[in-house]
Amino acid sequence: MPEEKPITPPMPEGPPGAAPTESPQFGPTINIGEEFGTARKNLPSVKIIAIVLAVVAAVLAVWAFVLRPKPQGGGSIDNIAAIEIPDQNAVLVAVNVTVQNSGKKPLWIKDIKATLKTDNGEFNDEAASAMDFDRYFQAFPALKQHTLPALSPETKIPPGGQAQGTIMVSFRVIQQTFDKRQSLSVVIQPYDQAVPLVLTK
Repeated sequence: MPEEKPITPPMPEGPPGAAPTESPQFGPTINIGEEFGTARKNLPSVKIIAIVLAVVAAVLAVWAFVLRPKPQGGGSIDNIAAIEIPDQNAVLVAVNVTVQNSGKKPLWIKDIKATLKTDNGEFNDEAASAMDFDRYFQAFPALKQHTLPALSPETKIPPGGQAQGTIMVSFRVIQQTFDKRQSLSVVIQPYDQAVPLVLTK
């Protein structure tokens, strides 16, 4: 049987003593950085985000304005008469008002207040009870000259209707300060409504 000769591996090509060259690699190469992506490539631009946020904010603002609570009516202050209370640095004021119900359900008055704004500050008072009117008129007959029947809490105004009446309030100011007032407001708070009617003159 003939003797088998050992197979010797091929010698690397190149000059003697040179480092062996790597064999060429075949197939696709993978870039790990591109595989995971970046925020710059995957997210929309800052400009687009800003435009979307601005549009959303505008829509919310319009929605809030349209759906905001509104008073169920209106009205006016028709006449104001004031008399100084002697030795008290205060005035007693009779205010004639007209209240209109523009809603679709009856308007029930819960309470009535008044606010006086002057250069010296702001003063508030609740309307006096109708039962006190006669006593005030006896003490100050001139105050009765232009008054109407009292406009009181619990007054009911039907849809589309109106009510007229007088409220009586007092403020801790002298007559001269009242006459130079910036404004006088009557605040009428109906039942079942968050927003009061504010009549200013």
